[in-house]
Amino acid sequence: MTKNQYEILIDPDNLEKEYFKDLFRYRELFYFFAWRDIVVRYKQTALGVIWAIIRPLINMAIFAFVFGSVAKLPSDNVNYSFFVLAGMLPWQLFSTSLVDCSNCLIGNSQMISKVYFPRIILPISQVIVQLTDFLISLAMLLVLLLITGNLNHLTILALPLFILLSLLLSLGAGLFVSATTVRYRDFRFIVPFVVQFGMFISPVGYGSFLIPETWRWIYFLNPMAGIIEGFRWCCFGIYHPDLPLALTLSCLVTAGILAVGFRFFRKMERIFTDII
Repeated sequence: MTKNQYEILIDPDNLEKEYFKDLFRYRELFYFFAWRDIVVRYKQTALGVIWAIIRPLINMAIFAFVFGSVAKLPSDNVNYSFFVLAGMLPWQLFSTSLVDCSNCLIGNSQMISKVYFPRIILPISQVIVQLTDFLISLAMLLVLLLITGNLNHLTILALPLFILLSLLLSLGAGLFVSATTVRYRDFRFIVPFVVQFGMFISPVGYGSFLIPETWRWIYFLNPMAGIIEGFRWCCFGIYHPDLPLALTLSCLVTAGILAVGFRFFRKMERIFTDII
């Protein structure tokens, strides 16, 4: 090697390490974007964050009337309204995160094209926003269960694990959807239909025990099935023999979605500025 010549070695592992260091350096953006979106969400509303309580209650009332009063679906000897609400909260965390993540990069296109920061901060901040609403709604559910005596004080200790699993699933799916939407703008119109369909194939208004036993392992490939049944087990102590299988498949599928979502987002992130 002659004088004034240099050898440049590009190490992919080192690039990933620097990327995570950038996430730490720009950590204040997590709070900034999340707080900005929370303020915008409830700006000029009369009830403000109380909507985080009203929305799941309205959905619960609709499900309780249609599936509880009309269809008379069983709820494992638990008050059907509480049964639905316990399934509605994790589903709402996932579905709203998915919808908001699908629009977060497009909505911040001006910033992305002019200022550098790890783009992954945007979908993560959307999940943080939805987590805020979720925790408010969850506090309301726990208070109701305490007042009515329906809360299982032992299994509720495992609830943080299922909240974490919900967040990881929301983040993995959100990363994939947000990156895909930048490339294919039609995708942001498809996501709401996917979410609506997903609610009916997830045990929000019914229990997984209604699924024929021979088909349950296929049904449990939907990671929300294990998460929702886990939430109900934590709240009411409802246990079914298939619950370990549901939780195992939910963890495996969630881990796969998170890994694929992160790798796909990192791959697409290199061209966001060019195509956004």
